Amino acid sequence: MADAPVSSYRITITTTAEHIDFMGHVNNTVWLEWVQDVATAHWEAVAPKEHLDAYLWVVTRHEIDYRGNVAEGAEVIAETRIEQPPRGARFERKVDFFRAENGEPVGKPIVSVRSDWAMIDRKTNRLLRIPADVAAPFVPKGANDDL
Repeated sequence: MADAPVSSYRITITTTAEHIDFMGHVNNTVWLEWVQDVATAHWEAVAPKEHLDAYLWVVTRHEIDYRGNVAEGAEVIAETRIEQPPRGARFERKVDFFRAENGEPVGKPIVSVRSDWAMIDRKTNRLLRIPADVAAPFVPKGANDDL
C-alpha cells in the first residue's frame, strides 16, 4: 500500500496483432479491456490487503470519447484517476490514453473514458457504501472530508 494518498496511476501498453481490428487499429473492445486492466492494477497497487480480500468492483457504465487511434506496435500510456469522492456504493473513474514516446505520454489523449464503478462485498455479493478508509488512498487529498 502506498504511504500517501494516491489519485492517479499509469500503465504502459504495447499494441500487438490481437489488439487490431479489420480497420488496422485498436479495436473498441480492447480499449475497454485496457480500462479494466489499469483500474484493477491501480486497486491492487494501492489498496491494503484487507480491502483486496473484502471487496470487488464492477462497472455499471462506460462513456468513451475517441479522438484518435494507434496501429500495431504502438506504445500507449493508460492513466487513470479518481477526481471525486464516492457516491454511496459508486465512484467515477477516468482513464485517458496517450501516445507514448520513451515511456512518457505525448500530446492530448487519443481516447478518454469515464466509468462508474460499484463496490461489492466479496462475501455477500451485495453492493456496499464505500467507506472513507477504502476511498482515501484513491481520491485527492481532502475529497473524503464529507464522508
